[in-house]
Amino acid sequence: MNNISNEELNKYRNDTSGCSGVVHFNNAGASLPPDVVIDTVVAYLKEEATYGGYETEYKNIARIEDTYRLIAELIGAGKDEVAIFENASAAWGTAFKGLTFEPGDEIITCEMEYVTNLIGLSDVRKKGVKVVVINNDEFGNFPLAELVDAINPRTKLILVTHIPSSGGGILPINEIGKIAARYGVLYMVDACQTAGQYPIDVKAIQCDILSATGRKYLRAPRGTGFLFVKKSVQDRLSPILMDFLAASNVSLDGYTLRSDARRFELYEKSRALTLGLGKAVEYALNIGVDRIWQRVQYLADLTRSEFSSIPGVTVHDIGSEKCGIVTFSVAGIDSMLVRNKLVEHGINVSFGGAQATPIYMEKHQLQGIVRASLHYYNTENEIYSMCSLLKQIAKSDSTASVLTE
Repeated sequence: MNNISNEELNKYRNDTSGCSGVVHFNNAGASLPPDVVIDTVVAYLKEEATYGGYETEYKNIARIEDTYRLIAELIGAGKDEVAIFENASAAWGTAFKGLTFEPGDEIITCEMEYVTNLIGLSDVRKKGVKVVVINNDEFGNFPLAELVDAINPRTKLILVTHIPSSGGGILPINEIGKIAARYGVLYMVDACQTAGQYPIDVKAIQCDILSATGRKYLRAPRGTGFLFVKKSVQDRLSPILMDFLAASNVSLDGYTLRSDARRFELYEKSRALTLGLGKAVEYALNIGVDRIWQRVQYLADLTRSEFSSIPGVTVHDIGSEKCGIVTFSVAGIDSMLVRNKLVEHGINVSFGGAQATPIYMEKHQLQGIVRASLHYYNTENEIYSMCSLLKQIAKSDSTASVLTE
């Protein structure tokens, strides 16, 4: 559904200096931020440089605090359930490593898990924890009945990625949440590609833990992310690193752990980037994530439709619900070369190697794919330009001779 008018679209593009210089289809890597986000970061850094770091923080403490409120509004959480991190990997790892597992415990996950998450799962397997992978069915859908069958008294955690890095499908996290709640199993969601693209309501999801980044569909600066930990389960996670932000009444005899999710943070981080994250969340909320999601679906569907008409181009996305990430390959041409040719001509896409989502890629015998990730500020004409270039690439016998003018 194309629910954003041309007038509104032009405003968003005028708000984004990057749109004038490049066609950006790498939003699943890092989006082009709105100018107001960059201006917020730069202005704060300048103030630090001329006024003092601690003094500037004190002066802007209300704005910094408001970032927590904005994130809570974005995901339907309480402000005391939000912690801010430098990236999603730190958020995810802090939560996962804060959980306690015993030999014989079981974790259920999916085939779409990102490589960083698999490193964590690999570590606990070495300690005797069983990791059960639920594979998608032949149509690319997550089989909820298999999840139910896999749950047993030893199941301690259901851990899934909502939208994968190297595929266009989506897991049914609300339905998974209902199952987790029914059986009383802790439930953790990686929403790295979700935040800013797809509406999140942690109450509807019924998740206990959720991690996300700022740089992707939220259009925040790199070096930003956040963690949601439900109030009722915060005491079940042990902070893996602590400083005085997490604790009070500190002595050699012990300390008192603070009563909110910020117990999982460390004090020292960039306040400028925190404000940039808050401004990006505010920008998305002003548009409406529901509306963003509708526009992203429309553009992604258009892209897949156009790709299907190009001989030699194969779209690899499957599943009943698809996201704004479109993965594809060109017959006979290495996907990295395809990516490079598009980038050389001002069209930003990315290469997804087998290492990013190894279980999924091995299952589908993919060594690499090209990833075009659409956002609401992209246009139909940008899609047509990419397709025109792909037609020339696909017709060429050798990428060395493609578009050398």
